[in-house]
This record gives sequence, C-alpha cells and structure tokens, in this order.
Amino acid sequence: MKLKKILLISAVFIAIVFTGSFFLLKRVPVAEVKSFGVTFSKIQAERLGLDWQEAYLAILNDLEIKKIRIPVYWQEVEAQKDAFNFVSIDWMVEKAEEHEAEIILAVGRKLPRWPECHEPEWVQSQNANLKSQKLLDYIKKTIERYDTHPAVWAWQVENEPFLRFGECPHSEIKKNLDEEIALVRFLSDKPIIITDGGEFGDWFRAYKRADIFGSTMYRHVYGEWFGEITYPIPSFFFRLKHGLVELFYDKKPSLVIELQAEPWGDKPIEETDIDEQLRLFGPERFGEMMEYIKGTGFDTFYLWGAEWWYLLKEKGHPEMWELVKDMIK
Repeated sequence: MKLKKILLISAVFIAIVFTGSFFLLKRVPVAEVKSFGVTFSKIQAERLGLDWQEAYLAILNDLEIKKIRIPVYWQEVEAQKDAFNFVSIDWMVEKAEEHEAEIILAVGRKLPRWPECHEPEWVQSQNANLKSQKLLDYIKKTIERYDTHPAVWAWQVENEPFLRFGECPHSEIKKNLDEEIALVRFLSDKPIIITDGGEFGDWFRAYKRADIFGSTMYRHVYGEWFGEITYPIPSFFFRLKHGLVELFYDKKPSLVIELQAEPWGDKPIEETDIDEQLRLFGPERFGEMMEYIKGTGFDTFYLWGAEWWYLLKEKGHPEMWELVKDMIK
C-alpha cells in the first residue's frame, strides 16, 4: 500500500507540474525575433586596447545598429568629487542621434562589465549615508542632463541589483535601489528598466519595480568551482519564468538586455589568445544561440560583445562582425 500511495502522490505531483507548465507556456507564447541592439562599454573597449570612438562609430556606421545601451559609469563622470564630466557620454549620445539610433542610459553603482561596481575612488572611504547621497547626486545630474535628449528613450537603474555577482556590496545595492528608482521617476517620465539574471535571478523583485523588465541570457560560461559549462536549460525555461511572474504582476514589456555573444573563460578576453577566444565562443556557438532564442518568448535582444567583435575584426578575424552585420540586415 505504501508503494501505491507513493506512486499515486508522485503521479499527482507530475500532473500538477505538467498542467501548470502548460498553462504558463500558454501565457507567454513563442515570439518572433524582431530586433537587436548592443551594449557599448567605453571602459571595455579601452581595456581591449581599442580606440573606443572608432569602435563606437563602426557599430553605428558599419553594423548600422539602432539600439544601444550605454552605462554611465560614476567613476568616469565624477572622477573628482563634485566635478562632473559628461564629455564622452555627450559624444556617444549625439552620434547616436545623428544615426537615428535610440539609447538606454544605465545609471547606478552596479553597472555592466567587471567588476560590476563602478564607483569613484574618492567615495569609497566615505560613510554609507554620504556615499548614498553622492550616488543620488550623480544619478540626478545624469537624468537632468539627458532627459530631454531625443535619442535617450529609457533609463536602466542599477544592473541585476538582486543578483549576487561581481565585487559589490550587495546589501547596499539593494538598500539604495528603491530610493534611486523613486528619484528617476520624480525627474523623468521615460520608462525605467530593471534587470535580473536570466538563469538564476528570481525575476519577481526586479519585475515588480520595472516599467520594462530586462533579463540576461548566457549559455556558455566558466565558474571557479565547475569550470567550463553549457547550462542545460531549454529555451522554454524563460517562457515559464516569464509566465510565472505575470501571474503575480501586470503584464509588462520585457526584453533581453544581455544576450551572450562573446567568450566567457577563466581569464579576461584581453589575457586570452584569439584561438582560445573563438573556441569558447565562435561563429558556430553564435549560430546556436540565434536558434536558441527563438523559443524564449522574447522579441528584442541586446547583444553582449560588440567591443570584442570589433577587436577580432581589427586582428584579421572579421567572422563575428560579419555574422552580426548579416543578421541585423
């Protein structure tokens, strides 16, 4: 009798899971992939030894990208206390407007590219209250400067604020988040994007705060404990998660804010030879990723790795660059 009872309970559990999954998948149908953008990081371009302005212009002129996310790194725009310098951001935003491209500006302490936390040295020795106030001052300056600019259509506040990734004081990031969002809402009517990890983020906390939700999507990664791995996650996993959060919160616009299109190995790209870079993530894996995303339920994807494609092209390996160019067209 015990065995029969266990089998019956197991069968009921499986039926509930199957029925629930079917219901969630119906809520978020497979979507047609409609558009691609990129993230462009000035500090990453410089880290790779590139002329960052040449790389940025190539993305606009040659790839003809029309959607760009730009991190406004606090450490760059306020390298000295109360001395703001937006020259590089001004230039990128103006060039985007000239090319009829639309910009997401990302603000906060935790922004794309390692080590994730990008705060100026002068603020690091300050107490938590003063640091928080200076963070809000920098965000306020940024929003006020670009709110009326026609190329800027949305703000991203922090980057994956609920995901424990990077060299960041995660408790402080979460503690300040709602105040940062409230400030941006007070200063601007443009939508706010809040992001979360696609594979390991819970999505609930980011989704409920966002006007637009942004997920990351990585498949081929490296971890200190497990080495190289391809996540054994089917594409419909993202539709299940999306359907689940929609049960609790209103349906909202959503996009993939980071779609892996560069290698993730045990060393930074600039310390890895090109053959190894292409082994970790070359044209074949890029093609696999383009097939994978068709079942995720998203229709807009910001590719991660534009600076690297340009580096490869400059080193005589234009394959990734040309693949992206063909795909965009």
